[in-house]
Amino acid sequence: MLVRFGEELRCNKCHRDEKRRHIQERTRDDITQRDEPVHSISVSLNESDHDAVDDEAALVHAAQLHPAAFGLLYDRYVDRIYAYLWARTSSAEDAADLTQHVFVQALNALPRYRTGRVPFAAWIFRIARNATTDWRRRQRATVAWDLVPNALHPRAPDDLEAGVLRQESLIRLRTLLAALDAETREALILRFTAQLTLADVGAVIGKSEEATRKKIARALHTLKEQYHDDTP
Repeated sequence: MLVRFGEELRCNKCHRDEKRRHIQERTRDDITQRDEPVHSISVSLNESDHDAVDDEAALVHAAQLHPAAFGLLYDRYVDRIYAYLWARTSSAEDAADLTQHVFVQALNALPRYRTGRVPFAAWIFRIARNATTDWRRRQRATVAWDLVPNALHPRAPDDLEAGVLRQESLIRLRTLLAALDAETREALILRFTAQLTLADVGAVIGKSEEATRKKIARALHTLKEQYHDDTP
């Protein structure tokens, strides 16, 4: 029931695509100023690098040698980072600003990243998580409406009464999500909105893969029970 977390964000794809274009324009300006253009980096890679173009370690290594090549990693992660930040901030504008901030921070910190210590996905989402933690210290904690899974929306005729019932259900679901502890909400967002693996979610929140799996399973079970217990 709740395993379709994040699909609601994808329903707003057109809006996010417009924001993504703005983020690309702003962030790529910073990336391309660091070194030669990204297209020239691909020419400088040796044959083995071309064979491993889909290997993330090779992409990271290329970006560490030539900062402009970071654009390849940017393209791989920008959608998920933005979706995660939008879920955490409930604001497209704040998510766009933070997305730019996260990638600039990641680019600056990339020389210190060591492949093998932690997956790159977990590393960059830790940066995103820290950015939102700083942001939320200055904001009132909320849960984005978009986190309410479509599977839980009430099925009723499309009339005024149905609209009222749907709104009440959404409010109830939002309340249940907000009542979860911060780490559990974080795990759910990383798993279902950012679409990280359980291992990467665990690396971000500092838990083992098995502990993360159990935490998410318990949270989904609790939300399902509480929602149906309180639904007439």
